[in-house]
Amino acid sequence: MNGSALWRALRWLLLLLFAAFFLLPLAALLDFSTKVPGTDERSGAAWQALAQDPTMTEGITTSLQLALLTVVGMVVLLVPTMIWVRLRVPAASRLVEFLCLLPLTIPPLVIVVGIKNVYAWVNYLVGDSPLTLAFVYVVLVLPYSYRAIDAALGGLDVRTLAEAARSLGAGWSTVITRVIVPNIWPGILAASFVSVALVLGEYTVSSLLHYDTLPVVIVLLSKSNAPESMAAALASILFAALLLVALSFLDRRRRTSEGK
Repeated sequence: MNGSALWRALRWLLLLLFAAFFLLPLAALLDFSTKVPGTDERSGAAWQALAQDPTMTEGITTSLQLALLTVVGMVVLLVPTMIWVRLRVPAASRLVEFLCLLPLTIPPLVIVVGIKNVYAWVNYLVGDSPLTLAFVYVVLVLPYSYRAIDAALGGLDVRTLAEAARSLGAGWSTVITRVIVPNIWPGILAASFVSVALVLGEYTVSSLLHYDTLPVVIVLLSKSNAPESMAAALASILFAALLLVALSFLDRRRRTSEGK
């Protein structure tokens, strides 16, 4: 066996090991969620209950709405700011990076304690809705979203593109939305996916602020209906995986259309 064949076999072996590492826990979740306790029978009652349990459906709806609001807030806040800093005030890039990475150094428990008084005003002005968690989630996703978008901007000559567009009469809004954003779209998609994954799995903040998001409902259900909670956990993981595949497909389709 030559070196290339050996390396190919080793690569497939590592791929199978990684697949087993990730798929075995999912198979265990599926097995537990479909097994009737105390028997060897199988049932889909736990999965059917996901659509019939009003608490679960409300938690799923709330988390999906929060994911959408968080992605929109992250993109609106972060993308124009990072582009503007690179074009107009590059000396402030270190400050922006520090501010975006700061939530990584602060535990979520400390963040909740710190914003407790602020949220009293948020609830007074906006209302006591779980969707107000989007304000906190935008802060929590900043470190991961910043890295994804910064990597996309780092591989692009933003200043040259902006100057060329400006010389042709484009305004700053056109430069950002129609010139730079399409070129960093993969980074934005990656940041969006990370944001959705974080929102669907975030438990500490929503629990301490007493909002019934999907992770909170899963934990509560695990105390009374463990198979249904495992089914909900598996469903959220599969949804995030399908979302990643869909985003990858959209990005590949966009690149194909641009190549034509």
